[in-house]
This record gives sequence, C-alpha cells and structure tokens, in this order.
Amino acid sequence: MGKNVKLRLENIDKSFPGVKALDNINFSAEKGSVHVLCGENGAGKSTLMKIINGVYHQDTGNIYIDDKLVEIDSPTKAKEHGISMIFQELDFVPEMTVEENFVTGNWPTSKFGKVNWKKIRKQAKEILEKEGLDYDLDTKLKDLSISDIQLLEIVKAVSYDAADIIIMDEPTSAISDTEIDLLFDKIRSLRERGKSIIYISHKMDEIFKIADMITVLRDGQLVATKPKEELDIETVISLMVGRKLSENFPKEDIEIGEEILKVKSLNSHRIFKDIDFNVHAGEIIGFSGLVGAGRTEVLRALFGLDSYDSGEIIINGKKIDVTSTNDSIDNGMVMLSEDRRRYGIIPVRSVKENTTLANLEEFIYNGRLHRQKEIEVVEEMCEKMNVKTPSIDTDVSALSGGNQQKVVLAKWMVNDPDIFLLDEPTRGIDVGAKFEIYKLMTALAKRGKAILMVSSELPELIGMCDRIYVMSEGKLTGELKRKDFSQEAIMKLAVG
Repeated sequence: MGKNVKLRLENIDKSFPGVKALDNINFSAEKGSVHVLCGENGAGKSTLMKIINGVYHQDTGNIYIDDKLVEIDSPTKAKEHGISMIFQELDFVPEMTVEENFVTGNWPTSKFGKVNWKKIRKQAKEILEKEGLDYDLDTKLKDLSISDIQLLEIVKAVSYDAADIIIMDEPTSAISDTEIDLLFDKIRSLRERGKSIIYISHKMDEIFKIADMITVLRDGQLVATKPKEELDIETVISLMVGRKLSENFPKEDIEIGEEILKVKSLNSHRIFKDIDFNVHAGEIIGFSGLVGAGRTEVLRALFGLDSYDSGEIIINGKKIDVTSTNDSIDNGMVMLSEDRRRYGIIPVRSVKENTTLANLEEFIYNGRLHRQKEIEVVEEMCEKMNVKTPSIDTDVSALSGGNQQKVVLAKWMVNDPDIFLLDEPTRGIDVGAKFEIYKLMTALAKRGKAILMVSSELPELIGMCDRIYVMSEGKLTGELKRKDFSQEAIMKLAVG
C-alpha cells in the first residue's frame, strides 16, 4: 500500500436476502484527496459506505486504516477510527434543538455525571460562528427546512476535528447553489488539512468540480476507478448505467390544452406575496429560485399543508377554498414532497400499503378489505411505473430512492388527479432513475395532466419545462418561455 493511502477496502462482499449488494469490492481513499463514488440507485454505494461507518458488517473482506487491519462493528467504533459520515436520508430527532444536535451521542458531562449545558452552548456557538451561520440555538430541528438540517449535518461532521475520513452521501441534495459553494470551500480546506473525503453524488457537474479520483459502481460491482482528468460526463454516465442515455431529458412537444390551475394574488404572512400564475393541461411548469425563496411554501399552501392569508386558487374554472389536504385531493390536485421520508412514504409499511394509502375507500367497502382488487391495482401500477421491488409486500424502505419516489407517484396516480405538484421530484436519485421520472412526467403531460415542478437543478428545469416562473424572497420576479430559457436568465431573476 502507498504511504499516502488512508483507507483501503479489500475483497468486500455483502448480501441481503435475495440480493448481492456488493461483489468483491476493492477501494481506497488517499490522504488529502476527494474520492467521488457514483453509480445508479441500488448500485451499492451507500451499502459500501455503511460498512466503512459500521452500520453494516461485510460478509467477507478486510478494512485497513493506515495499513492496519481494523474491525468496524458499529458507528461508535468507526468514530474511534476517525470516520465521520453524513447520510443522504437525514436521520435526526425532530424535537432536538440545534445545540443538542451537535452533541448527539457525545454528551459532555460534569465530574458529577450531569450534562454540561454550559459547555454544549459554548461549543455550538463556536461551531456556528466559525461557519458563519446564524441559527438560534434553541430552535427545534422540526421547525427547520430540510436544507437547513442538511447544512447543520454537514457542519457537525466537519467540525469533528478527530475525523480523518469524512464520508458525504449526497450532501448537496437539498441545499442551494450558494450553500454548495460554501460546502466546496469547506471540502477544499479539509483536503488541504490532509483529510480523506469520500463523496457520493449523482450531480455530474459537481463530481467534476470537486473530485480527484472517481469510482463507478454498477449492480454491486466496481466497474472503474480513474483520476478525474481521464473521464468526462458522458463516459461516467455510460459506465453507471451500462448504456448511453440517448438524451438526458425526454421532453416532447405536447399540445397545450385548457387552463387547469390558476392562482391569483396568493399571500402568506412574511413567506410569499402576490403570487400569480397558471398551468394548462399537458403543460410542465417550473418554479425556480434560491433556497428560501418561497417555492416549496407556495406548493404547501396550494396542497393545504400550510394555510395562506389571502388570494384565489381556481381549478378547472372553479374557485376552491383549500383549508386542508382533503380539499386539494378532492379537487384533483396532489403533491410529491421534497422530503419523501417525512411526508411521502411510511417506511415500515409495504409497497402495496404505501400505494393504496391515499385511496383506501376504493379497496375497503361493505365492511371488508378487497385484497385481490388491491393486489391487481398495485401490481398494474408498479408495472406501469417500472418500480423495481422484490415483491409488492416488500417494505418500501428497502427500495432505492428512485423506486421510493415512483411508489409515491403511484400512490397518487391510483387517484387519477389532474394536477401534480412536484417538489424536487428527482432529489437524491441517480441519472437512470431521473430519466424514468422524466419519462413518467412526459407521459402524464401527454394524458392532459398539469404539472408544476419545483427544482434546484437548472438543467432539469430547462430540459423539461414549457415555462419557468422564478421566485426571489417570496415574490415572483419573472416568467420565462421555453425559447428564452438559459441558466443566466434564471439566475438573474433568482437573485432579485
């Protein structure tokens, strides 16, 4: 082993019931370098990282740190070996405060064994000041957005000085471009301090900005490890999916129909103001803007998750008072949340139960559950949506992110709504799964559905939308038609 190699994995195998997740993986991370790991959902990236972090234990193979054989059988043991990990699916305690979150699992105590709150507050203040972040230490995590929590998780991981190996699993999936720049600056400074960064991402532009080495996994096998300079985006995508994607965005020219949704002067105290827009049948509308611009909040108000103060929501020419999600659903408008674990799925229930959840009256009547009808509808929907699952009775949490997202879409499609509100529909899923979500969106538009999509990925908005509305600080700052799309035009409006 070269003296610069910090971590080395040798002949790692891992199987779960019915699936071989990792097959003879050899992988290493050097000191003072960023090693990017990419592959489709289900390729084995997160499983490999969870083995390094002690969440899973390999079936066969060895792990070496500084050329010494180590046994990592728990996250605590990983921490002792200087390993820190930021997970893609954020695992946090909603009732905890910002300051408590920084010391979870490592509570400082006084000599009498009591929690040292003074020390906790001092540490938290120092961390936030060092990172230039302005959070109230007493705020509970449940009152923060998913991007805020992700940013705090990143800060927590990199503030742990003893960490020599830092694993980041999709750390930018819910943060803004400005926050991504801050993260990349932080990664560069960690690299200069000799830390080993293992970075999982599906965002191709990111990979080439930050990587020193790139490793591609496919179906649990390592298919390539090369310096960044020897690869390009097309080659990496081709290695990931085992085929060339003919086009990243399967956009089609679809005849635009009647106006289905019209929103007039929608206001919510201090969050958004005077929001006016419309969506027609067969149209895909994009909402762009920096994190905090109010895009998600507009969708939540339309769907009845949050209240609004004034304004009109008109569906198919009829004014609707949306006071709860039932009002929205009853009028043919459904929403896919950016945080599918919190709002989209019930992880401990099966694919079948998650699919029929929003439409139980179709399967439970005359005092009993009509199981055969439920099975037929779910199997047909999973086939139509190309959901990859061992069976419809598998827990939805066992599926990859892209397949979980398809299950959430399937849940609403059982209802056959007219309007789909999609908040970051491809967050945290790979290029192959993204392509399938885009194809589903196109198929829905062809059927005359109206689609409103919030996305932080400008290429996605430009590739898939007919029109884009841009928000800044709670206000609509502009509307762009397809012929006028460009990243520059969108960003100009996004910064107000």
